[in-house]
Amino acid sequence: MDLFSGILLFVATVAVMEIVAYAAHRWVMHGPGWFLHASHHRPRSGWFELNDFYAAIFAVPSFVLLLGGVQLGWWPGCTWIGAGIAAYGAIYFGFHDVIVHRRVGHRYVPRSRYMKRIIQAHRLHHVVETKHGTVSFGFLWAPKPEVLKAQLNARGNAGVRAPMGGESGL
Repeated sequence: MDLFSGILLFVATVAVMEIVAYAAHRWVMHGPGWFLHASHHRPRSGWFELNDFYAAIFAVPSFVLLLGGVQLGWWPGCTWIGAGIAAYGAIYFGFHDVIVHRRVGHRYVPRSRYMKRIIQAHRLHHVVETKHGTVSFGFLWAPKPEVLKAQLNARGNAGVRAPMGGESGL
C-alpha cells in the first residue's frame, strides 16, 4: 500500500471512529454497559473508575489490527486502520480525560469556539446522572449548547443533577 493511501485510510479511520464512539456511548455505555459507565457520571474517588475498562476494551481491535498488519502479514491497510483507532483513542484521552475531566493537571484554558462548544456539550452530557435522558454522545463533534439545553428542558430535566451552590445546573 502506498503512503498516500495509507494516510488517507488512517484519517478516514479517525473520522469513522467518532461515529463508532457515538454509537458505543449512546447504545452500549448508556445501555447494557451502564454497569461500567455509571461510575463516570458520579464523582470519582481515586485515579480510576470502572468506566476506564472501556479504554482497554476499545484498544483490543487496534492492537489486533496493528499486530496483524505489522507482524502477521495481513493486508497492509490493517496497520493504518489500527493506527487510526489508536490515534482516536489518544485524541479521546487528551480531550476527554485531560482537558474536560482534568484527570491530569494542566493550565490549558480553552479559547477557541470549537473547544468551548465541545467542552460545554460534554458538561451538559454529565448533568444527567442516569443512563436515560442525557444529550451529546460524541466526543469530537457536538450540537450547539443551546440545542442541548433545549433538549434537556424538553425532557423535563429527568435525572438532572441538582444545582450546586444555588446556581442553575443548565
